[in-house]
Amino acid sequence: MEFAELIKTPRVDNVVLHRPFLPQVEGTLCLTGHHLILSSRQDNTEELWLLHSNIDSIEKRFVGSMGTIIIKCKDLRIIQLDIPGMEECLNIASSIEALSTLDSALLMYPFFYRPMFEVVEDGWKSFLPEQAFKHIESMTNEWRLSQVNKDFSVCPSYPPVVIVPKSIDDDTLRKVATFRHMGRFPVLSYYHKKNGMVMMRSGQPLTGTNGRRCKEDEKLINATLRVGKRGFIIDTRTLSIAQQAKARGGGFEQEAHYPQWRRIHKAIDRSSILQESLIKLVEACNDQSHNMDRWLSKLEASNWLTHVKEILTTACLAAQCIDREGASVLVHGTEGTDSTLQVTSLAQIILDPTCRTMRGFESLVEREWLQAGHPFHVRCAQSAYSNSKPKLEAPVFLLFLDCVWQILRQFPCSFQFNEHFLIMLFEHAYASQFGTFLGNNAFDRVKLKLPEKTVSLWSWVNRPQELHKFLNPLYESNSLVIWPSVAPQSLLLWEGVFLRWNRSSRYLDEAYEEMIHIIEYNKELQAKVNALRRQLAELETEDPLLETP
Repeated sequence: MEFAELIKTPRVDNVVLHRPFLPQVEGTLCLTGHHLILSSRQDNTEELWLLHSNIDSIEKRFVGSMGTIIIKCKDLRIIQLDIPGMEECLNIASSIEALSTLDSALLMYPFFYRPMFEVVEDGWKSFLPEQAFKHIESMTNEWRLSQVNKDFSVCPSYPPVVIVPKSIDDDTLRKVATFRHMGRFPVLSYYHKKNGMVMMRSGQPLTGTNGRRCKEDEKLINATLRVGKRGFIIDTRTLSIAQQAKARGGGFEQEAHYPQWRRIHKAIDRSSILQESLIKLVEACNDQSHNMDRWLSKLEASNWLTHVKEILTTACLAAQCIDREGASVLVHGTEGTDSTLQVTSLAQIILDPTCRTMRGFESLVEREWLQAGHPFHVRCAQSAYSNSKPKLEAPVFLLFLDCVWQILRQFPCSFQFNEHFLIMLFEHAYASQFGTFLGNNAFDRVKLKLPEKTVSLWSWVNRPQELHKFLNPLYESNSLVIWPSVAPQSLLLWEGVFLRWNRSSRYLDEAYEEMIHIIEYNKELQAKVNALRRQLAELETEDPLLETP
């Protein structure tokens, strides 16, 4: 298919663009296969380059012969185009709708994007499973790297290599895979250096209504326990939902078959509920009534912060079991690709200071989200404005980033990266020129040949020219475990995402920038004071009679 077939009117003059915080601009609107571009001959005006894949929905309005298109973006922006001529407006709207809903991943912009920068570091090779295993191997010899899934036949949503107990052979892993949802047998997620405890993740066991049992599964899980130690199975579903899953062939671990493990059920909602929550939240944030009581009521009704609290509470529980109880943990929900990954990745941020560094966090996203099989392609197909009924879309990754922001806000000196880094990841997960978030799992990325045909997001982020924008000036390395508060008064709405296109948020951004300038000035002042003190100390050494003021 040629993109030209979908573009009925490639160019329209005298189009007026309205954007948040910026003066309106009149210029020429052009449509390409991947971008909507508006350029103006006016001095000091910034061109609009909008990826079609960033468009969530459009609305058309007409007054006489003048048409208006309101574009609602996946990054929650709303922009308006005033287009002269009804036919031109209808043609532009029709083309945008077609170009923003292309089905084939091969037609996405990352396959056509050619970077304007030199790719010094190939991000596709920066965080391979083999490198993660070397880190584990430096701390313990009880684990091995298995290639049982090298052709993706055992588990399509796992990477070709996974870390498993050394005492468990590949034949056992194949049998366990038939007992776990989507073949997602338990694999290592995290090794706690302090006490040797581990965190595993998997899909639900397929016990069914008959209470099916798998001795190989029991053997694999028990292989992670030390002598005389018990473990915890954290099921991210309520007990009633887990019991209902039995009727569909799923289920949970029976105490009689896993006597050394204690099962704990938590209440992290399903993806469909999360999508509805996001839609309600964004609707509340766009409420222009200026009625505080109504706004707070809408915010509470969205249940967004309730989801944040439940996810953080479960992550803290997993971290507490490992660090304070000295117990290993297995985490799973139903598929093991959504709430499971939220919990395992957040628990690592709490426990492991490496995950709070820039590269450590990038590695975590690769390991616990991309390689672990979170289905980005279907989860991020729509954002909060789509007119079509949600299918598999859900803001699972955005909720994770929100939880990270909550911890960062509570521990502002413990993270090497800043809020802008998290917002950038949110934006690129939904629409990007890079191939990192394309596909639903490692198998998809191999089939699409992404490492050969697209550029990695990490290749761009880790360039010094870009990296400095995402660094936190308050950062001081903290080797301690950090325990975030989940009390209602401790959890705030993430204004940097949900209110950044509202006028009130702009003042907050300006205040933040001013604060950074003050911090940098204070650092320079402190450096000068320290230099003066050193000079004074040298003078005292040379002349003992000199008194310190």
